[in-house]
Amino acid sequence: MKFLVDAQLPARLARALTQAGHDASHTSQLPDGNRSSDAAVAAAADVEGRVVVTKDADFRISHQLRGKPRRVLIVAVGNVGNGDLLAAVLAHLETIVSAFDEADHVQLTATQIVAWARRPADESR
Repeated sequence: MKFLVDAQLPARLARALTQAGHDASHTSQLPDGNRSSDAAVAAAADVEGRVVVTKDADFRISHQLRGKPRRVLIVAVGNVGNGDLLAAVLAHLETIVSAFDEADHVQLTATQIVAWARRPADESR
């Protein structure tokens, strides 16, 4: 799976996803780096077929209202250190990847993974 990790998450997460066999990059690698607007991040992800990995609720709202980005993983594990955050994502990575087979919006919390099914084509955004 292809991921684009947002600025408020550590670049170390992108490296860990790559080590786990996925194609992952971080917003620091975009032309405007971590100063990239949400719209630019969403556009880059959509052009490259990536899932935006973020803690930013603005991406969830944009996804729900406008379908941009097309796919988003919201990491909502609470106020934890980077090591615990990486551990949480990696511990559930297989389930997260599988969830994107049926969903375009997945949320990882401290206690569960929630996936929202794709809208049918006639309800496309």
